[in-house]
Amino acid sequence: MFRRAVLKKLSAIAAGVTLTAAASTTVFAQDTIRVAYIDPLSGPFANVGDAGAKHFLYVAEMINENGGIMGKDIEIIPFDNKSSPQESLQILQKVADQGIQYITQGNGSHVAGALIQGVEKHNARNPDNQILFLNYAAVNPDFTNEDCSFWHFRFDANAAMKLQAITDVIKENPETKKLFLINQDYSHGQAVSRITKNFLARKRPDIEIVGDVLHPIGKVKDFSPYISQIQSSGADTVVTGNWGNDLSLLVKAGSDAGLDVTYHTFYAGGLGTPTAIGESGVGKVTQVTEWFENLAVRENAKELEDILVEFEERYPEIEFYYLRVLRQMQMLKMAVEEAGSTNPKDVAYAMEGMNMDSPFGPVTMRTLDHQVIQPLYISVFSDDYLKYDTEDTGFGWKYVAKINAEDTAVPSTCEMQRP
Repeated sequence: MFRRAVLKKLSAIAAGVTLTAAASTTVFAQDTIRVAYIDPLSGPFANVGDAGAKHFLYVAEMINENGGIMGKDIEIIPFDNKSSPQESLQILQKVADQGIQYITQGNGSHVAGALIQGVEKHNARNPDNQILFLNYAAVNPDFTNEDCSFWHFRFDANAAMKLQAITDVIKENPETKKLFLINQDYSHGQAVSRITKNFLARKRPDIEIVGDVLHPIGKVKDFSPYISQIQSSGADTVVTGNWGNDLSLLVKAGSDAGLDVTYHTFYAGGLGTPTAIGESGVGKVTQVTEWFENLAVRENAKELEDILVEFEERYPEIEFYYLRVLRQMQMLKMAVEEAGSTNPKDVAYAMEGMNMDSPFGPVTMRTLDHQVIQPLYISVFSDDYLKYDTEDTGFGWKYVAKINAEDTAVPSTCEMQRP
């Protein structure tokens, strides 16, 4: 059963309450490993932050019920950063003042970039109060290339790894002739645009890029003008790294307008997007992920299937979407136990090069750049009979292809400075 403190936090999240002030006054036992969760709990991406928080709280409870980490409980402390880098840096200072040793964040590479720099500066100035940043979803490739940091570990495939898979699928489809790029106008969306064009120039130079649009992040309420641009361009294919409401509203506008294209996405699998897609997306919307629910059935991953069922009984409003949250927390547990210490520097060294088994193949934390290397999957929105539909739509995600872990790896320019 959940402890009373965890239930209180979940109730606060569900009510849309910012937890920063409450967290700053809480007294924690010395036998607790605290992880600050820094993501949006209000504003246009509140649903994304809420879902992530619930994944972390659930996984922490799982670990605690099985003895914790070296006998210590994990405590997840959610903070609302309002999708703001500046707000996130203020939270980082509060986290440091409370002596919290671990932070996690994922929604927005603009935020992740600020946190990486903030953690670097803090740790250099405070060698006795260092912080480790565990990134579960911010995928700008720079973070494991020229901007890599010893204090940062990424547990999601970066945008270049995902686009390598997506453009391989596009390469093999002779019907793809005209492609439209639409992305959020910040570092992640800019990277998706740039990398897609670079890959296609090598793999399918015959494909015409008929549009390359960047739009404000989290501010567009009506995507119909963008859909009109796509229709006018004659595109047969759309590639987008959009997430949250910026993806849901985009595909809904496309559906309402009868846009007939194939979408290649990172994040169509949850948080309202399948509902927005509806029947019009069947066979036309793909995603690249480390997991989707019907994969547990396909690969006979009974333990993961049990987890997804229990999670969704507890939180019927969302699905078990972030397998990488489970992997991240499992790897943290392994690293702390291997180091025999919760000291962030010791844990970071223990995590470098760490290997985990999974039902889908090996998962490795690459020492060079702290980028996780794991299998990836392409799936398509389908009306075939599948055990798990998504968001009660009657449709689900169907296996298309697997990319083995070693084939997802892309070169890194990281020259990491280690303490």
